[in-house]
Amino acid sequence: MNGRIPALLILGAAVFAGVGVWYAQEYGFYDQLDPAGVTITVMANGQAVPLQAGDLEAIDASSSPIRWRGCFRVDQPLPEGAEPFANPTPLVGPNWFSCFDAGQIGADLQSGVAKAYLSQPEIRPDVDRVIAVYPDGRAYGWHQFNDKTPERGVMD
Repeated sequence: MNGRIPALLILGAAVFAGVGVWYAQEYGFYDQLDPAGVTITVMANGQAVPLQAGDLEAIDASSSPIRWRGCFRVDQPLPEGAEPFANPTPLVGPNWFSCFDAGQIGADLQSGVAKAYLSQPEIRPDVDRVIAVYPDGRAYGWHQFNDKTPERGVMD
């Protein structure tokens, strides 16, 4: 009988903390971006080439450099010399951002249905923006950590 109230308080605090962490990860830090403020590019022959992107939906968070996600349509063919991105790994976003399905995009990249390209290198230190483009013009983007070269070392 004496331990019931402290046990309930601990259980309540644990539930409250769990709900808080879930909310913070799923909703707390993300902001929907104004499409007019987002420029989608692809690297071609060492130059960033702007793409005409329609139906753009994008999110980002200041809490992490890899929380940017985008869904859009590419309204023209990619330029000659567009740089493929080796080892693309779409990262799972929040459930409410339903246009971005990292599992499906990853499977489509593995099977060759979609192709990944470098959109912008070093968009933040050691982070590249990657886009996956489908033949029908659908495209998705995310930020991904890039591989550090041994010359740069582990800590900059």
